[in-house]
Amino acid sequence: MILNARLQTEQSPADSLPILLIHGLFGSLDNLGVLARGLKDAGPLMQVDVRNHGLSPQSDAMNYAVMAQDMVDTLDAHGIDRVAVIGHSMGGKIAMTMSALVPERIERLVMIDIAPVDYQTRRHDQIFAGIRAVTDAGVSSRSEAARIMRTVIEEEGVIQFLLKSFQEGEWRFNVPVLWDNYTTISGWQPVPAWDHPALFIRGGDSSYLDNRYRDALLQQFPAAQAHVIGGAGHWVHAEKPDAVLRTVRRFFAL
Repeated sequence: MILNARLQTEQSPADSLPILLIHGLFGSLDNLGVLARGLKDAGPLMQVDVRNHGLSPQSDAMNYAVMAQDMVDTLDAHGIDRVAVIGHSMGGKIAMTMSALVPERIERLVMIDIAPVDYQTRRHDQIFAGIRAVTDAGVSSRSEAARIMRTVIEEEGVIQFLLKSFQEGEWRFNVPVLWDNYTTISGWQPVPAWDHPALFIRGGDSSYLDNRYRDALLQQFPAAQAHVIGGAGHWVHAEKPDAVLRTVRRFFAL
């Protein structure tokens, strides 16, 4: 499946390595825009809408094998061979799956606040409830949608993040498919060891990437480095963009 993508090449140095940016659950290609802007001098940048998100095609299939293949298909459609990949949350799991699917085409990986594990927990049921409440109310404006979601979701930042995908009374992610496949999305099938440079960035206040997952992480990514950014949660790139950019640029030796 070829995804909706934004490719930026204007300020790319000659022969520089392309960078693929992959958003997380309920997101869109704009979600990692702060990283795209901060890395525009590093190389060609591709931002994508994951299947069932944004303006990309929809499908009943929603697992990491097909999502990783989507990335390869989209890179092929744009004539891109080798890449560095940056992924947040679900996007990080897609990036890690790419290391098993096309290991020879991945130069570096950056995973933002996600581990290669099956979390075996439902972290997003409150979000699904808020989304459904908006749909059931039949409202069309973001202000009305926000008012409804505030009765269900406590974190204002999460509400504003979700509203970026609310357009003219419709959600730009496929809510039924995401719900039906949520166990798969939060789950994980271990990948073969990939011993190339991999960076795991953790928000210090987040539980997605803590020490209990260290052994599983190193078994799959034995050359991994880790960096903790204090005072940030799961959306660390949105809360501490300068710190994340400094960490990524240092990892890429920019």
